[in-house]
Amino acid sequence: MLQTIQRKVSALYSDLACALARWKHRKNLPSLAECDRAILKALKKDGVYATTLSDLGLNSTSKLLQAAYHQLSQMEKANNDELDERWPQIYTVTDIPAISAWATEKRLLNIIENYIGLPVKFHGVHLRKDFPSDHQFGTLLWHSDAEDRRIIKIFLSLKDVDEKTGPFEYIPRSLTSLFRWQYYWLYYKLWQSSYMGIDDEIVKKVIPQSAWKSCKGPAGTVIFADTKNVLHHGTVRTEERVTLFFCYTANPPERPELCTQYWDDRYPRMELNSAQELV
Repeated sequence: MLQTIQRKVSALYSDLACALARWKHRKNLPSLAECDRAILKALKKDGVYATTLSDLGLNSTSKLLQAAYHQLSQMEKANNDELDERWPQIYTVTDIPAISAWATEKRLLNIIENYIGLPVKFHGVHLRKDFPSDHQFGTLLWHSDAEDRRIIKIFLSLKDVDEKTGPFEYIPRSLTSLFRWQYYWLYYKLWQSSYMGIDDEIVKKVIPQSAWKSCKGPAGTVIFADTKNVLHHGTVRTEERVTLFFCYTANPPERPELCTQYWDDRYPRMELNSAQELV
């Protein structure tokens, strides 16, 4: 009991220290163009903003796509056709200069810093294939991520996303704010699941399906999401989905041990060659 109380007091002190640091950093936040302020406003309101590579217009986009599709062509075929639960195939592509160059464009980092409210840490990138499934498991369950108090993950679709490919789906944060009882009920259910995730039927009890937001779009769709503070999941699909996952937190994050997956040896990676070394 004493250790539990000590942990809770320590966590509260840490949260207060972070809030104070965020308040002190306000005067140092980079300025944003009006179009980027619209992204920030949407993130603050609902925790998610969807756009396209074309609309973002970052200078490094063409090299990013060239490198990403080359990496995709090099991924081994997954040997999982007979499995009941086909877990994602993930490659770490943080070392690919053209991909990291896009991820660390100053304009992008400025948007994220304004949202997180503190100096930003870019952790890395996963190239991920999600496979067809007829039921919810893993990240197909509703969940929230835990790397930091505020997280921005950018999901970049490398194939068209529709109902068949299982789009990213979320509940707008305005519907589950700290001042709404739904927040406490849903996160109690998450706690009951040991934070492994909850299924659609549980969520429907307090948030109607008509209020869920689904992020469909063509290849090149870009989703900014605070995956800590927005309940989200991938939907059940009949065709594979292919996405780049970029991860950003404050520097340092609350739980740095959860961020190592973006650069360590947990997932395979391909060798660099001249086509991948474009910057």
